[in-house]
Amino acid sequence: MLSLWSFRLSSLNSKAARGPTPWDRRPQLAAALAAAKASKCSVVVAKLDRLSRDVAFVAGLMAQRVPFIVAELGRDADPFMLHLYAALAEKERRLIGERTKAALAAKSAAGASLGNPRNLAHAGCLGRAALARAADQFASSLTPVVQAIRDTGALTLASMAIELNQRGIRSARGGQWHRSSVANLLHRTKLQA
Repeated sequence: MLSLWSFRLSSLNSKAARGPTPWDRRPQLAAALAAAKASKCSVVVAKLDRLSRDVAFVAGLMAQRVPFIVAELGRDADPFMLHLYAALAEKERRLIGERTKAALAAKSAAGASLGNPRNLAHAGCLGRAALARAADQFASSLTPVVQAIRDTGALTLASMAIELNQRGIRSARGGQWHRSSVANLLHRTKLQA
């Protein structure tokens, strides 16, 4: 049930077939919404910005009639009010980013050392491992598509890249496919070119 509901929710993102969706980045939210759907109840969040700081995301949830209640606003908050608060949350996200960048630039200009050099090697290992897991998951999710493309007769890296681009499937970073990116995909999935 969770995977079916998560797939339906991923359609809220217009780029669902082009790369990672909001549900890939927030599996707990997908699980909560799926559990709420199964129980035929709403998800309750304290503040709207804890659900999302993206107007399009919140609007998509409302358009799909995904049940959620914002405790801060009450059960009777109308869509207009939710849109306004979502726009304010999105603006605040942007302002937080700007303030953080400015503060880090000021600290760096003052000669302060940024980051934690004591765990740099360990953090790098963890980061590389996380990136590898995400790349493996992305590659395995495309294995059926690659097999279908091969069944149509596209056997070269260039022809597979063209076919992936024509189907509107984006690479892991959201860009176009090239021979090298297809080769990397095939290497990750242990498929031969």
